[in-house]
Amino acid sequence: MLHGFKSFRNSVNHVRHLRNRICTRGLTNKHCETSIKNGVGILKFDTPGSKVNALNEEFSYDCKEAFEELRDNPEVKSMVFISGKPDCFIAGADINMLAACETKEEIMKLSKGGQEFMQQMEDCKKPVVAAISGSCMGGGLEIALACHYRVALDTKKTSLALPEVMLGLLPGSGGTQRLPPLIGLPNALPMMLTGAGKNAKQAKKLGLVDLVIKSLGPGVKDPKTLSHDYLESCATDVARQLADGTLKKPKRTKSGIKGLSHNLPLNNKMLRNYVFKQATKEVMKKTHGLYPAPLKIIDSVKNGLESPSTGYARECENFGDLAMTDESRALQSIFFGKQACEKNHFGKPERMPQNMAVLGAGLMGAGIATVSLDKFPKVILKDVSDTALSKGEDMVRDVFQKKVKRKKMSQFDCDKLMSSLQSEVDYSNFKDVDIVIEAVFEDINLKHRIIKEVEAATPEHCIFASNTSALPISDLAKASVRPENFIGMHYFSPVDKMPLLEIITTDQTSKETTAAAVEVGLKQKKTVIVVK
Repeated sequence: MLHGFKSFRNSVNHVRHLRNRICTRGLTNKHCETSIKNGVGILKFDTPGSKVNALNEEFSYDCKEAFEELRDNPEVKSMVFISGKPDCFIAGADINMLAACETKEEIMKLSKGGQEFMQQMEDCKKPVVAAISGSCMGGGLEIALACHYRVALDTKKTSLALPEVMLGLLPGSGGTQRLPPLIGLPNALPMMLTGAGKNAKQAKKLGLVDLVIKSLGPGVKDPKTLSHDYLESCATDVARQLADGTLKKPKRTKSGIKGLSHNLPLNNKMLRNYVFKQATKEVMKKTHGLYPAPLKIIDSVKNGLESPSTGYARECENFGDLAMTDESRALQSIFFGKQACEKNHFGKPERMPQNMAVLGAGLMGAGIATVSLDKFPKVILKDVSDTALSKGEDMVRDVFQKKVKRKKMSQFDCDKLMSSLQSEVDYSNFKDVDIVIEAVFEDINLKHRIIKEVEAATPEHCIFASNTSALPISDLAKASVRPENFIGMHYFSPVDKMPLLEIITTDQTSKETTAAAVEVGLKQKKTVIVVK
């Protein structure tokens, strides 16, 4: 009898042990998994088989389920929201979900669902920390705004934005209501009306994030993985300190001179109306009233500040109205078209070009080198003289220095990129070049001579691409002994600003060459179209 009781007690203890293990490991569904580390619940979202996390109904349901599991767990004292993808927190809403809606009511239901989930997060008694790395856009930023504390990793990929206006929409999950009180009306309106993104340091200066974490260098793991793990560790420490009271939630009210520009437009009706009047005036000047989204954004923000109890309802209503407009549908169509252009429909090349050479250090050649320097291990800029090369280098440096001035690049990164550019007056270092892009004068005889010189100095697999805009590619290819490797890559000036890249094939251009050229263009962040 006693032996039976002991066996029963051991079984109960075993069940309890298993239950505790499950609780520690947490819930796992398609898009999210939870775990508990010393009282901090970690909610990690990671959409399988995708480079980004996008908010659709399935993702939102999984995220909400995971959040509620942590919220209701007595072992959890605070929470961290973090992505499993180092380069993407949440990229925003899945546009396919919006495009599938046929009525305003369907759209409003989505908006209201998002608002309710964000409100649940904001009302949570347990501190919730957003650990941001990579793109934090649209609904992703709205999730972060609903958290009580935001930590951002300082990387090139980290960007916080509300870009819905670019699709003829507005932030529909509370963004128009939470952003202005957080960073002030004069800062919030431009972010929503232009869709412009902020890097980690800019976001910290605005008060959009509370703590910026520096990325790490190489170690036992690659720098990206190490930095992401470090972000999770720092965010977990912050969450633990918020829970035990050693760290207080940041004060959202501003003081001093900065406080005047932040607080007065929010609290003073006369000044607030002036800000709205100026914003509306600027919008009308640029859109002539033909673009409804910016005006609806202003209306939603204004209503929220003047009548907080109806702000979210107005945002939801305006979101539904905008999603049904012809302007939004057209912009969504453009978005889908651009997405299609960002895919390589010729497949991944068997040999992806690594080392590049650009012939001609003029405006086009320098521009092509500029958009390639941080994308390829080796970039050579060749011209006939040191004088010409010096002018080309100056043009490349000028683009980077402008980025430094706008604080989109550090001086160190600028100097690092410039030091990686190899300038040559001959072909002696072309032995390991995988692709050569020619951007010399529009003279067919000159180009024919250069084609022969390049093919004699480069390996058999090397692709020759001409940037010509005046001469037929098929005529230029006649000088090539490797016509299957010959292709046109027509960039538009200025190369660092114009997104379009036109790739021109001949009857003899191989599929491998076309696939490689498209991949190069996509790597340069170009919108690629292929023509014959």
